[in-house]
Amino acid sequence: MDFPKNQMEFDKRFLTEQNCLDYLIKIRWPNDFICPKCQSVDYWSLSRNRYFCQKCHKEVTPISGTIFHKSTKSLTIWFRALWWMVAQKNGVSAKGLQKILGLGSYQTAWTWLHKFRRLMIIPGREMLNGTVEVDETFVGGKRSGKRGRGAVGKSIVIIGVEVQEKATGRIRLSLIPDASKKSLHVFIKDNIEKEATIITDDWRGYSNINKAGYNHVIENKKVKEGDEEILPHVHRVASLLRVC
Repeated sequence: MDFPKNQMEFDKRFLTEQNCLDYLIKIRWPNDFICPKCQSVDYWSLSRNRYFCQKCHKEVTPISGTIFHKSTKSLTIWFRALWWMVAQKNGVSAKGLQKILGLGSYQTAWTWLHKFRRLMIIPGREMLNGTVEVDETFVGGKRSGKRGRGAVGKSIVIIGVEVQEKATGRIRLSLIPDASKKSLHVFIKDNIEKEATIITDDWRGYSNINKAGYNHVIENKKVKEGDEEILPHVHRVASLLRVC
């Protein structure tokens, strides 16, 4: 089944909780119910959209094992959040999601947004290649104490961005425990094809990555002319990440 292509169609198709459940049923079991535990097709239909497997006696609902399971929010809210995310052309922020859905908690909006983003990751996807900028950014509110790569109390996100002339290509992001050589090299090896050209700043954590088969180019702000920015594609992604 195709997801609605415009707001009017969405509002018509997913007006009620049952509309959303019917859609999930058709997506999960397009032909007929199959038990997710034992794959049996023998079942009894129970009340409240429940299915009972006659073979393993497992009770299943359309939302069992999904991101909607055990949620206190209605499916109409969840579906509206999904629709709003896929319909935006200029990116989505947790603040925007909170506002459009009338959610009382920013943390709820942030959690939902990251659940959606994890679902959009394609298994077996191709690694980044060609020319790739790599750098880390720090996510979290302002705190007193040490700043920079050794900052305490903030999450470290490493970013890899394919450079396609002046355009930004595919992107990879990952939470890392620290900005050490071990953490940075693991991200690079897991996400970037060998023989790619990797552009980083002069942080020592990136040193010797060329020994793993990469062409390593180091950008140093001190040798850049005028106000030219180093790693502009990574910094553009980082600025969008910080508003989420």
